[in-house]
Amino acid sequence: MTSASHNQPAIIRTERGLTISGTRITLYDVMDYVTAHYPPKFIRSLFDLTEDQINAALSYIETNRPKVEAEYQLVLKQSEENRQYWEERSREHFARASAMLPRPGREALWEKLQAQKARHELEV
Repeated sequence: MTSASHNQPAIIRTERGLTISGTRITLYDVMDYVTAHYPPKFIRSLFDLTEDQINAALSYIETNRPKVEAEYQLVLKQSEENRQYWEERSREHFARASAMLPRPGREALWEKLQAQKARHELEV
C-alpha cells in the first residue's frame, strides 16, 4: 500500500509488525478499535493520525483481512501470555516482599505499616 502524495509505503513491516509508516502505531493497535466497531474518525483522533494514514490503515486491513486478522490473533495471544507471566512474577515478588522482616532499628515503623495495612484490609 502506497501513499499517493509521497509514493512511499503507507504500511510497513517493522520489528513490531505491520506499522503505519512514520509512526509507532501498529495495525494491531488499530485492529483493537476496528473489531470493537469504533468509527474511523475516533480511531484517527485517538492515535493522532492524518486522514491519509487512517485511510491507508483501514484500506490495508480490509484488503488483507485474513492475513492481518491471523497476525492480530497471534499478537493477542502473545500479549495475554506476557500479561500472565508478569502477573505471576508480580504475585511472587509481593509474596516475598510481604514475608520480609523489618531491618534492625525500623521495628516501630514496621508495626505502624502493618497496622495501616490491617485497617486497609478491613475497609475493603
